[in-house]
Amino acid sequence: MCMLDLLMTIVSSLLLIICVLVGVAFLTLLERKVLGYIQIRKGPNKVGIYGIPQPFCDAIKLFTKEQTLPIVSNYLIYYISPVISLFLSLLIWLMFPYLSNLLNFNLGLLFFLCCTSMGVYATMISGWSSNSNYALLGGLRAIAQTISYEVSMALLLLCFILLVGSFNLIDFEIYQKNIWFMFLTFPLMLMWLSSSLAETNRTPFDFAEGESELVSGFNVEYSSGGFALIFLAEYASILFMSMFFSVLFLGSSIFSVLFYMKLVFISFIFIWVRGTLPRYRYDKLMYLAWKSYLPVVLNFLMFFVGLKIYLMMIIFV
Repeated sequence: MCMLDLLMTIVSSLLLIICVLVGVAFLTLLERKVLGYIQIRKGPNKVGIYGIPQPFCDAIKLFTKEQTLPIVSNYLIYYISPVISLFLSLLIWLMFPYLSNLLNFNLGLLFFLCCTSMGVYATMISGWSSNSNYALLGGLRAIAQTISYEVSMALLLLCFILLVGSFNLIDFEIYQKNIWFMFLTFPLMLMWLSSSLAETNRTPFDFAEGESELVSGFNVEYSSGGFALIFLAEYASILFMSMFFSVLFLGSSIFSVLFYMKLVFISFIFIWVRGTLPRYRYDKLMYLAWKSYLPVVLNFLMFFVGLKIYLMMIIFV
């Protein structure tokens, strides 16, 4: 029986990862289509019906291209960092409240914080190992940005942990049966959305990719397969943050179609923002994290602590 349980866990986890990778493929297609229509053009529409096989053609092209390698790079860690990046992006999906994979994630939110913190190391190694000044600068920018916004995101999560009294995502679904947290904590929702954009290095916070000065950021020296893995990791993170946003603020059962419609809508917002807003200034990004979000989140945290103590006093008195 124990072996059967283990087999079930492995099969369901593999199924989840395969579905995430297919979802990432179609997310790239959605992005190219939406950006195309925003810019009054068609987007990919030549390959197959409406360009649907385009992401798979791009993947085949990238993985079959010749891998170029900077001569002065630290070969092993240069080669392995995209793999680590993708591994962490897929590992974090295991906390998805997918009840059949037999993994008990009572501390799912802590697992999320651990995995996102580890993602910084993959970015740092990618930027440093190629021994390129532009890649290093892009990596430093991305790391500073990610660490800054992780502080406010952790405190935001702490507010919800106090509100719900659990680290388990299934409890968030149960607590939102009657009213979504979006209505109770609207300012926190907006802060979480913009922090998610900063955490995934997306427009208007994509400072690692300042084309005018840093070309493509920390992944500038990567080509073919290495670039494809970094690309997959980034879009898997976007899809995960969309799912996480839906669970935290738009709670509904993961077995309902409505949940996946919400997930796609949040992913669409990520793309919509990219097609609409210009890049932020770097000093303003840091100002936003440390002087705007952090004080507001700390105030909300104090409010929730006070509310929790007040409710406990009412219950016990």
